[in-house]
Amino acid sequence: MRLNIYNNKEQEQTSTDTLLEESALFDLVLFNDEVNTFDWVIECLISICEHDEIQAEQSAYIVHYKGKCTVRSGEWNDLELMQKELSNRGLSADIL
Repeated sequence: MRLNIYNNKEQEQTSTDTLLEESALFDLVLFNDEVNTFDWVIECLISICEHDEIQAEQSAYIVHYKGKCTVRSGEWNDLELMQKELSNRGLSADIL
């Protein structure tokens, strides 16, 4: 009987782990470059990542001075579309 109790706990833990993995959040990180202007980066963050103007400006400055900035967090599928669109506009971004 004890073995059965431990097996149930193990199965319960495995189910919880699976749910956590399925709902994992990822970060969309924008990297600095020497090509794009602040105005272009801000415009892209507003139109693609749905930042307001202040948030986009702050993110652009963080990217410039720190070399990178997380510009969005979420599920992989949502971030993948944004990452592709940022890349299409000449910005360097990756999902981590």
